[in-house]
Amino acid sequence: MTRIAVIPGDGIGVDVTAEAVKVIRAVGEVFGRRFEIEMLPYGADYYLQTGIALPPNGYAMLRDEFDAIFIGALGDPRIPDMRHAREILLGTRFELDLYVNHRPVKLLHERLCPLKKRRPEEVNFVVFRENTEGLYVNVGGRFKPNTEDEIAVQEEINTYKGVHRIIKHAFEHAQTHGLTKVCMADKSNAMSSGHALWQRVFWELTTQYPGIDATHLFIDALAMQMVKNPAQFQVIVTNNMFGDIVTDLGAELQGGLGMAASGNLHPGRTSMFEPVHGSAPKYAGKNVANPVGAVLSAGLMLDYLALKEEAGAIEAAVQDSIDTVHGTADIGGSLGTRETGDYIAGVIRHPAPAHSAPAHSTPAHSTPAHSAPAHSAPAPSTQRPAPGTQE
Repeated sequence: MTRIAVIPGDGIGVDVTAEAVKVIRAVGEVFGRRFEIEMLPYGADYYLQTGIALPPNGYAMLRDEFDAIFIGALGDPRIPDMRHAREILLGTRFELDLYVNHRPVKLLHERLCPLKKRRPEEVNFVVFRENTEGLYVNVGGRFKPNTEDEIAVQEEINTYKGVHRIIKHAFEHAQTHGLTKVCMADKSNAMSSGHALWQRVFWELTTQYPGIDATHLFIDALAMQMVKNPAQFQVIVTNNMFGDIVTDLGAELQGGLGMAASGNLHPGRTSMFEPVHGSAPKYAGKNVANPVGAVLSAGLMLDYLALKEEAGAIEAAVQDSIDTVHGTADIGGSLGTRETGDYIAGVIRHPAPAHSAPAHSTPAHSTPAHSAPAHSAPAPSTQRPAPGTQE
C-alpha cells in the first residue's frame, strides 16, 4: 500500500488536483496497486477559518505517515502576505529538507512550442534547482520601513553542504539516465563570494564524472541559450532563485505553465510533488484550467516511488491526449479540466495503438471510445500564480 497526502490548496489547485487523483486511481485499478489517498484541508479557506496553516505536528505528520505528498497550488488574494502558502509550501520544503527541486522540461508536440520549428527531441532536458537555501531562506530585514530612510536587506545563503549535494544529484541523475551533459549556471562574475562556492564545488565534482561533459554558463547567458538552442541541454543545475526563474522559461518552451510538473525531493525520504503553475483564483471552479502539469507531477511522484510502469502509463496517456488534441483551450483543445482528466484516465484504462483528435484538430485518426465530449469555455493561455506565491 502507498500512502499519499494530498493538499489541493487554493484556486485552480483544487480543480487540477481532482484530475491528478482521478488518474492515480485509474493507475491503481489497472496495475492492481493500492493507493491510500488522504485529502487534507489545508489552504486559504482553512487558514481564514482557523488561523492555522498547518497543525503543530503537521510537518512530522507529512514526513512520518505518508510515502509522498501532492500539492495542487497555494495562494489567495484574501491573504495578502500569503503566510499560509509560505508555511505549507516553503515550510514543507525546509522542514523535510527537500533540497532537490526537479523540473523536467519536455516538449510533447511541436505545436506547443513558441519557438519556430522546434521538435520534441530538441526540447527535452531537466533543471535541478537548489531548494532549501539561497535568497528564499528569509534572512534579512527592513529598517525604518515605510519611510524615506528605509533600508531593506535580503541575504543569499550558500553552504558547502547545500551546494555540493544539489550539484552531485545533477551529475548522478545524468550518469544514471545515460546522459552526457551537465551545465551549471550562476552569476559568479557579479556575485563573487557566494557563487565562488558554486564554482569550486562544481569543478571539484566534475573530476568524479569523467564521462560527462561539464559546462558553465552565467545565468543570463543560460536564459539566452535556452531560447536560442534548447537542444544543447540535457541537465541544468542552479541555485534557488535562478532555478525558479529559468524553469518558468522552460515551462513556456514546453507549452506553458499548465504543462509543467515538478518534484521537491530528498532522495530516499518522503517527498512532495506539485504542478509548477500557481493558484490563478479567477479561473477557479470554471473547468478551464489545464490539468496536465498536475497529472504529470503525479507521474513524477510514482516514478520516484519506484512505480516505473505506472508512471510510464501516465506519461503515455498524457502524450496520447496531446497528440490527439484532447485537452484544454490553452493547448489547442476544446475540453474542460474534468473532461481532460476523464480522457487521460480513460486511456490508462483502455489503451489503444491509435487514437484520434476531435474534428477541429489537425491530426486525422478515429475517435477512441473513451474520449471525452468536446465542450467547455476557453482556458486561459497561461495559469499564472496568485500574487506573492512562489512556484
